[in-house]
Amino acid sequence: MSEHQQRAFLVAQLGARMHYAVPRIFAAAGWLERFYTDLWVSKRLVAVVERTLPRRVQPVRVKRLLARRVEGVPESKVTAFPCLGFAYGLRLATARNHTARAAVNLWASTLFCKEILSRGLGNANAVYAFNSAGLELLRHARARGLFTVIEQTIAPRSVEAAIMRQEAECWPGWEEEGNDPYAWALAEREEAEWREADLILCGSEFVRDAIGQVNGPRERCRVVPYGVELPLFRPRSVLEEKRLRVLFIGTVGLRKGVQYLGRAAAKLGKENYEFRVVGPVRLTPFGLQSLRHWGNVVGPVPRSQVAEELGWADVFVFPSLCEGSATVCYEALAAGLPVITTPNAGSVVRDGVDGFIVPIRDVDALVSRIEQLAAQPELRRWMSDQARQRALEFTVERYGERLLAALSS
Repeated sequence: MSEHQQRAFLVAQLGARMHYAVPRIFAAAGWLERFYTDLWVSKRLVAVVERTLPRRVQPVRVKRLLARRVEGVPESKVTAFPCLGFAYGLRLATARNHTARAAVNLWASTLFCKEILSRGLGNANAVYAFNSAGLELLRHARARGLFTVIEQTIAPRSVEAAIMRQEAECWPGWEEEGNDPYAWALAEREEAEWREADLILCGSEFVRDAIGQVNGPRERCRVVPYGVELPLFRPRSVLEEKRLRVLFIGTVGLRKGVQYLGRAAAKLGKENYEFRVVGPVRLTPFGLQSLRHWGNVVGPVPRSQVAEELGWADVFVFPSLCEGSATVCYEALAAGLPVITTPNAGSVVRDGVDGFIVPIRDVDALVSRIEQLAAQPELRRWMSDQARQRALEFTVERYGERLLAALSS
C-alpha cells in the first residue's frame, strides 16, 4: 500500500474485545471497509428486548448478549456470523480445561476465516486481524498484495503454556488439567500469522519481549497501549474505613494469579481487610473453595457493572502471570484506584506513583504493598489522584491516535 493511498481496512474480530475499539477507530477515521465478527446485535433488536424485558430484570446472559453491539460503526459495514457466535460461546461455556478451550478456539478461528474468505475482501487494501484468529485471512490477503496487520493481544501461547505448566505443578487440583496438543497447534498458528504480517501490534513491552523470547520477529512489532471510555468511571472519595476494600476483576484462574492473592489475603486476615473477586470462574470446586476461605467470590458480572464494582474498592490488585495489556488495569486507573500489579500484566501503572509493580508469584510483596496502602490513607489519596491523571493519557481517543500513527508510519 503506497504512502498516500487511502486506507481501507477489513477488520476481523472474534468476540467484543475492548467494545470493538479497533473498528470504531477505523470507522471514525474513514479507514473501515468492512468489519467481520462472530456475534453482533443491532440497535433495533436491543430496543425490542429492552421494551419487553427491562434492564433491571434481565439475566446476566441477556445483558452480555445485548452488549454485543457496535457503537460508532455503520451497520452497513458489519457482517456477523451468529450461528458461529452462539456455537462458539456454548462450546467455551462447557469447556472444562485448557485443552478443551484451546480446541474450541482453534475450531472457531479456522471457521471464522473460512466464513470471511467465502464472502471476499471487497475493496479492502489492508487486513487487521487478532492473534490465532486470522491465519488463513492474512495468508490470502498477503498473496494479493494487501497490507497485513496482526494484533498480538497476549504473550505468545508457547510462553503462556510454559507458565501454566509451572502453575499446575505448584497448585495441583486447582484447575482441570489435560495434555494440551491444541495449545501447541494454536502456538504454531500464531507464529505462522507473524510470518504473514507486515506489522505486529502489541499492547505492551511485555508482549513484544515475549515474541522475541521465542525467536519471533521483534523488529516488526510496535507497542501500542490501549485505552478506555473514561466517562464510564468515577473515582470515589478515599475513606478511612476500618477495613481496606481490596478488589480483583478478571477470569478467576491460575493465569491471573488469584492463588497468590489468596495466599496474601490469608496472611493479612479479615479483621482489617475485605477481599472481593469478580469474574468468570475457571477453578475446580477445590480451588474455588480454597479462595472462598478468605474472600467473597462474586462470579461473572455484565460489562455494565464493572464500573460499579470498581467504585466499591479502595485498592485494585491484579497479580497476573501472563497478559497482553490488561484492560481492567486501565479501568481501575480511570476509577481512581491505586493498582498493585505485575510486569507480566503489561499495564501502564507507574511503580510508586499510581500503584505498585510487584514480581509475579511474590506473596510477601503483595502483602507489604497492601499493608502500606492500608496504613497510609494519605498515600492512597495521592495515588488516586495520580491514577486518574494517568488515565487521561489512555482514553479510547488517545488509543485511536496511537493506533493510527503506528499504522501510518
